[in-house]
Order: sequence, then C-alpha cells, then structure tokens
Amino acid sequence: MMPFLAQWAATTIALWASSYIFSGVKFESAGALLISALLLGFANTLIKPLLIALTLPITFFTFGIFLLVINGAVLMLVSGLVKGFVVSSLGTAIIASIVISIISFLIKIALIGDFVVSSTSSKGPWI
Repeated sequence: MMPFLAQWAATTIALWASSYIFSGVKFESAGALLISALLLGFANTLIKPLLIALTLPITFFTFGIFLLVINGAVLMLVSGLVKGFVVSSLGTAIIASIVISIISFLIKIALIGDFVVSSTSSKGPWI
C-alpha cells in the first residue's frame, strides 16, 4: 500500500508543479488535482502499455521518441476526463509529461529511498 501512496503523492506534487511551470496546465481545485493524479496513474498502468503496443512500429522507427507523444496523449486523455483539469495543447502536454516524469521520479526516490535500475549479478546493483 505504501508504494501506491508514494506514487500517488509524487504524481500529485509533480502535476501541481507543472501547473505552475506551464501556463497551459491548469487545475480548478485541489480535488481535480487529486483525481487527475489518481487517474493518470491508472492510465499509465492500463492504457499506456496498450498504446505502446499498438504504435510499436512508429516507436521503433523514431527510436522511441514517439513515446513522448504517447505520454502527452495520455495526459490529454486524463485532462479530457477530469472536469477542472485543462491542458491547452498536445505540445504542452508532451513537454509537461517530461517535467512530470522527472519530478515524480525524484520525489519517489526521496520518499521510498533505495533506487535500483537493474542488477545483473550478485556483486551488486548498477545505476
């Protein structure tokens, strides 16, 4: 339960910060912010992998850069579903999704602690 709450808190803070960084990202209330963060987490878990699978050829040919468009599209989808959350354009959504990812990543490291990308041997993790 704690990793879920940490992820939700990190996403909420990152969305809040992005609304101050970008004029095209706006929240009408704290409730809209909390619901948007929760829905963004679910969309990233359920919808984003499906979109990645469907767009695999274009993602391959763009060397993964199309994943930025998918991230922006998921953010736009959430803004379309949550009343009180507005993202002005796809371009803003793409740039905001990059900032949201970076901020939430840093917050998760601060909240959870140890971060290991992968471990290939018993000698220890490498980052």
